[in-house]
Amino acid sequence: MSRSVRTRPEGSGRALSEAYDTALLDLDGVVYAGGNAIAHAVDSLATARDGGMRLAYVTNNALRTPDTVAAHLTELGIATDAGDVITSAQAVARLIAEQVPPGSRVLVIGGEGLRVALRERGLEPVESAEDDPAAVVQGFGGPELPWGRFAEACYAIARGVPWYASNTDLTIPGARGIAPGNGAAVEVVRIATGAEPQVAGKPLPPMHRETILRTGAQRPLVVGDRLDTDIEGAFNGEVDSLLVLTGVTDGATLLAAPPQHRPTYVDADLRGLLTGQPEVTGDADGGFRCGGWTATAGAERLELTGDGGALDGLRALCAAAWTAGGEQGCGLDSGKVLARLGW
Repeated sequence: MSRSVRTRPEGSGRALSEAYDTALLDLDGVVYAGGNAIAHAVDSLATARDGGMRLAYVTNNALRTPDTVAAHLTELGIATDAGDVITSAQAVARLIAEQVPPGSRVLVIGGEGLRVALRERGLEPVESAEDDPAAVVQGFGGPELPWGRFAEACYAIARGVPWYASNTDLTIPGARGIAPGNGAAVEVVRIATGAEPQVAGKPLPPMHRETILRTGAQRPLVVGDRLDTDIEGAFNGEVDSLLVLTGVTDGATLLAAPPQHRPTYVDADLRGLLTGQPEVTGDADGGFRCGGWTATAGAERLELTGDGGALDGLRALCAAAWTAGGEQGCGLDSGKVLARLGW
């Protein structure tokens, strides 16, 4: 992917599952939500896999082990091995192992996923600042993580022990709605200590490196629902991306996206892996066209004329908004045109 400023979603004359050898799939909001498979995910992934595309599941959630994630996906009908799962716990464990002596003790503030990943790297998880740790690592520990664990991290960090975080996602989706994520917990420790952690998860390079090392992907496609982790991670890794609209990103956020948050492709759900992608044509003077729609950027708002599929309208609007926004982001009002499309 070029690092030049993206001004429109790209088209593809081939199915994405044929154009790329490996799909690097986010989980929450892409494959499942609240523990249940998202509509069309199971069948779409099976078809892509049967056609020769490798499927790798890349998650910032450091709580669950790859075995646990693989078992859950298999229960949903998506046959998965633990080796197909890459977590931010694995990425941060490698980062720590590169900076501390072999066999070092690491104070864990989080769940079993972190402990398993640290042992995989020959490091020893410990539970107390009094255990003479060489590092502190913080990852999502679930809703039952005791408040005292944050104090334990603070005690060690105050003594000069280096601090690492699996990721800094402020929120995590659940069956009942949006809950605080590991980033919110990291902020607790940051405020108390004034320290800054080294972070491994998406969108930062350690996570992308871990994914490529474990999958051996030559032509990867990042598939996600979040602009600030999945799509920015693809941008930082200089690979292409597919945004699916089954998670947290809505139309207004997509249209206002700065360059590092603009996906290569946009589709409704994982069926987008199995099809080509329509081309957006035109320019700022004559308008941007996709399907039966033409989008333009006015002085105060985005405009849309024509008719057709809602996704084609959204793609045309992306081109108008991203071109108008340039290297920043588009601040034009999009409410009326998005309402027309049902977004």
